This record gives sequence, structure tokens and C-alpha cells, in this order.
Amino acid sequence: MSVREPQPEITRNLVLMGGRGSGKSSISRRLARLNRGFMLFSLDDLIRYEAEGRSIPEIVDAEGWIGFREREYAALQKLSAFDQGALIDCGGGVVVDLDDSGEEVYSQRKVELLREHGLVVYLNRDPSYLFKRTSGDPNRPLLSGKKSFHELMNQRHPWYREAADFEVECADLTKDEITNLILAWFYDRTGVSEP
Repeated sequence: MSVREPQPEITRNLVLMGGRGSGKSSISRRLARLNRGFMLFSLDDLIRYEAEGRSIPEIVDAEGWIGFREREYAALQKLSAFDQGALIDCGGGVVVDLDDSGEEVYSQRKVELLREHGLVVYLNRDPSYLFKRTSGDPNRPLLSGKKSFHELMNQRHPWYREAADFEVECADLTKDEITNLILAWFYDRTGVSEP
């Protein structure tokens, strides 16, 4: 019987954010395979669970984006109970709330919850790449009736940067390279020696 190698202890949470289609979910799964000390949580899946299994388009149809953002905040409050070991795959709009006119604004309250016990990584990809990867997906509702996808992504870009502790320019990197880069940075920031 083979003996498993000990893995570095996870002493903080790790949060991945970026536009829809940036690779957050697949990178999160890779990270969780490399260190089994992570507890992987998909924020969108938790929101769906709390909404009795309704899909994200169904939630948005019934409650609007304002209702969805409130559900997102409530889910983050639950995840913030973990002070270490949570690997959180965030939806693309985790850095936004909506003002009284329905326009997106930076969500200080959600970012504070993520950063309370976590280190935040921004997977930066070109909006054209994101649009190509996600357009026509029935599981991804239209983000806005007023602004184009590119306009929204360009608006969110500085908010992702403000929220992030580390930004990864993903364009020329493979998913394995991105994963290894994030894990090495995370170990370094938390004072852990890599195996």
C-alpha cells in the first residue's frame, strides 16, 4: 500500500474571482486535487442550494439581479464562517452590487467578507475571450439590458483588481501553469514551504 505524501497545511481561505468563463471552476478543481486540505465551495452552487435547486436563470427571472446579489451576499456570510481551508470559486459578479437605479457598483461588503479570512486571486482574461466562451450558454443569464458584455467586463476590471491580492494574466498560460502559479503564490503568502 502506498503512503500519501504529507501536504502543506492550509492556514487561510483561497478565493478565485474573474469574469464568467475565466476558468475559475476548472482551476479551483485543479487546486483542490493538488492539496486535499482545501474544502472546495462553488458560490453559485451554494446560492442554488439555498434557492431550493433553482437554476441561476430561474433565480434571476424571479428575483432580478438585485435579489440574486442579496442571495450571493447571504451565501458569502455563511462561507465567511470558515477561517481557513475554504477554496471559494466565485461567480463573475461577486465584486458588484446594484444601486437604486439598477446600475452595478463596487461591493465593498462582499469583498470584505472574502478578504476577512482569505487571499483573493483575480483571473484576468480579455473580455472577447470571455464572451466567446460564454455566449449562448443557457445557464448564464443576460447580465444587463443596458450595457454590452464588453462594457460590463471593462467596468468590473478595476473592481476585480481592487479586490484582489494577486492578479494572474491568463492569456498565454495553460490551466496547469495558472494552477501552479496560484498555489506557489498562496504557499509563499501563508508562509508554507512547498513539498
